[in-house]
Amino acid sequence: MVQVTFKQKPVTLGGEQRKAGDKAPDFKVLNNASEPVTLKDYAGKTKIISVVPSIDTSVCSQQTRKFNEEAGDLENTVVLTISVDLPFAQRKWCANEGLPNAITLSDHYDLSFGKAYGVVMEELRLLARSVFVVNSDDEIVYSEYVEEGTNHPDYEKAIEAAKLA
Repeated sequence: MVQVTFKQKPVTLGGEQRKAGDKAPDFKVLNNASEPVTLKDYAGKTKIISVVPSIDTSVCSQQTRKFNEEAGDLENTVVLTISVDLPFAQRKWCANEGLPNAITLSDHYDLSFGKAYGVVMEELRLLARSVFVVNSDDEIVYSEYVEEGTNHPDYEKAIEAAKLA
């Protein structure tokens, strides 16, 4: 089990942590139109799931932009950014950042994704910075729980895992 800190303070991660080789659990989140979305909506595709505490902060914004720019052209691959930000805030961020095609998903309602992937920072009710690459058969082929929540993930390893998925 990975121990995570946020701003150098330990946090408790709620839910079951996932690793490469695990079957990707389903989840229910909201898209920018507040419509429900599940893992099954991306069936048959490789999924880079980029998890951020709050999209409108520096590292989270950079993470979202970098994955969309670096992996957006990978064949049969989607980049899903998940946070607990409200759908309208995510939509506004996409418009302000010039990324209208970025897929941002909100887990604010019941933390379905966060609990299924073990990324709920219980003390903050935010999602811990993490990355999961899920292949077209819905198997996790890469997972990273960033040990300090204000640090960046390993972009290169995640993108390489997506290319090999």
